[in-house]
Order: sequence, then structure tokens, then C-alpha cells
Amino acid sequence: MTKQERLDAYLAENDLEAVWFARPNSFAWLTGGNNVVDREGDVGVAAVGYDGDGLEVVTNNIEADRLRDEELADDVPVTEFDWYDRSLAEAVADRTADPAAADFDVPGAESLDASPLRQPLTDDDIERYRELGRETAEAVEAVCRELQPGDVESEVASALRVALSARGIEAPVALVGGSERARKYRHYTPRDVELGEYALVSVTAERDGLHASTTRTVAFESEMDDADLNELGERHHAARIVETTALGATQAVAGLSGDPTSVFQAIQAAYEHLGHADEWERHHQGGAAGFAGREWIGAPEMDESAEVTTPMAYAWNPTVQGAKSEDTVLVTDEGFEVLTDTGRWPTTVVDAYDYDAVIERPDVLVREDGEE
Repeated sequence: MTKQERLDAYLAENDLEAVWFARPNSFAWLTGGNNVVDREGDVGVAAVGYDGDGLEVVTNNIEADRLRDEELADDVPVTEFDWYDRSLAEAVADRTADPAAADFDVPGAESLDASPLRQPLTDDDIERYRELGRETAEAVEAVCRELQPGDVESEVASALRVALSARGIEAPVALVGGSERARKYRHYTPRDVELGEYALVSVTAERDGLHASTTRTVAFESEMDDADLNELGERHHAARIVETTALGATQAVAGLSGDPTSVFQAIQAAYEHLGHADEWERHHQGGAAGFAGREWIGAPEMDESAEVTTPMAYAWNPTVQGAKSEDTVLVTDEGFEVLTDTGRWPTTVVDAYDYDAVIERPDVLVREDGEE
């Protein structure tokens, strides 16, 4: 189903004349353009509407020419208003056909959750996702290959952002945890401390509205004895099995009920099978990815609007006591495609627990004295 067909169905099912989107991820989903000026805001500087005939963008006179020239297709009309005369929400309220719904607060309009409309991915979305995923992994792996035990977490995070920015990619999330903090915290927001024995490096990257998440683990042989390396490897492998199980369950559930809680039950069973029954309680396990870091996050109980669909990207991110496994994977009826893959990081083929899924997952990269 095309995006237009989804919108037509939504209008018909909800007895609406128009729908409007001003949140950046949905604006990008529908137009391919960027409506962000202030990155701290939830709503962009322009809204795109659909009324069954076509798209229309509403924005102020500051932004109109730039959006026409640089962000929008030639056939998308732009209606502008004076920035000092009214707000974006008021301009949309004046312009829209009634009744209408919007993903931001518009006077007289119903509230709209755009996430279900963005799922599953279209063919065009998937092609752009492949480029984003590969380039995200290239940036992260390039930084990881240069890490040394004395590097500081916050400096590594800065290097990640520079490597991603050089590829035209934003980094809403850039986590770097050295061995001490990665063992203590599941969200290892970077601090001015040295990496030590090993490092977990996790990012969620964004370009053109799409989001890709990935984690890489680097261990320093000079800082760890064989027993510690083996222990890290065992925990890392357990996380990989849980992740592969989640992906196998995702594909199976998409062809049956579409209920995300069934996938979560498979995750819980995998943890228990591996002797880590309580680990799922200590960190969220990820979920569907796309035009948000997570379109929804798996949990024991889920909102009815969440659905497992294909073709769709999923970023499951299980953790096991200081180890983590995470990539963004395209799940289709036919199989799995790791989008955040370069083909240049060591991997191992991993079998799912109790599901028909066999996927190559990244190894811990072991470095000696700054060398691979």
C-alpha cells in the first residue's frame, strides 16, 4: 500500500477531510524534506497536509522560499503566512478543510498518532534505509577500530558525531560506555572517564527522517586476562542469541497475529533459557524502527496500535550484564537483511532459540595495544 493509499484509508475510516503533519519525522516521511530549524522543538517550522487530492505545505514567510528551493518536490504547493501574524497551528486551522486531524496541537483538529501510518516501509524507504544503515555502521566502526584503553568516553562520543556528520547523518543518541560504567548502567551516557578494559559504543542515527541504531563492542587484550575476555564473550553471545530470537519471532508473528507481546514472550523465554531470566527487566529490549528511533518498544503489555508488520526495520537491543547486541535489521517474509552492516566487522552466525532464524551477528573486536 502506498503512502497516499494509507492516507486515503485513514481519511475514510475516520470521516476526515484532511490530515496534517508537523512533527519532523512524519513531515520527512511524507515529503522527503526537513522542516527542522530548532532541534530542541517537537514541532517543525512547516506542516504538510493531505486532503485526498494532494499535498500542501504551510509555513511562515521566513521559511517558504528555502523549503520550495531545497526541501520539497516541485509539485508540492507552499502556502505562506507572515511570521508575526499567527502561529503555524493557527495558520493550519485557517487553511484546512474540516473535519481534520493533526499530529500537533491545531485548534479544532483531532489528535493524530502518525506512527501506524508510517508502517510498514515502502520500497523507496527501504532503499534510503540501506544507505543510511551502511553509512552509520561505517562511521561507528571507523571510530571503534581506533579506540584505545586510555580514550575518554566523551571524546569518543564527539568523534562519533563528527564521523556521522561527515556523512550527512545526525546522532540523536551517542552512548559510549567504558568497562566500569557499561557494567553498571544500561544507558551509558558518556562521561570524562577512560574506557579501561573494553567499550560499548551505541548510536541511533537519523537522516531524512529515518533512524538506524547499532552497537559495537571493543575489548583491549592488554587490559583483560583470558578469563575476563571469555566472560565478556559469553555475555555478548547470550545477548546475540536473544536478539536473533527476537528477530525470528518478529518474522513469525508478522505472518500470524502481528501482536508484539508474542515477540516479547519469545525474548523472555530466550533469556530464561540462557540463564539470565531477569535481564529483560533491567533495560528495554527495542522494537520497530523507521521514522523514529523506535516506532514502538516491546513490552509485556502493549498498546493496541502497535503491530508487527513486514517489510519493516527492527532494532532489538538486548543487554546482559555489561554486554549488548544491537543492529537495525530489515525483516521481510523471505528473511533478514542487516541494514547496519559493512561486511568488514568480524561476525559469527547465530541461531535463534526456538525459532527458525540464523543471522550473522557482530563479534567483540579484540584489540592489542591499539591494533586489531
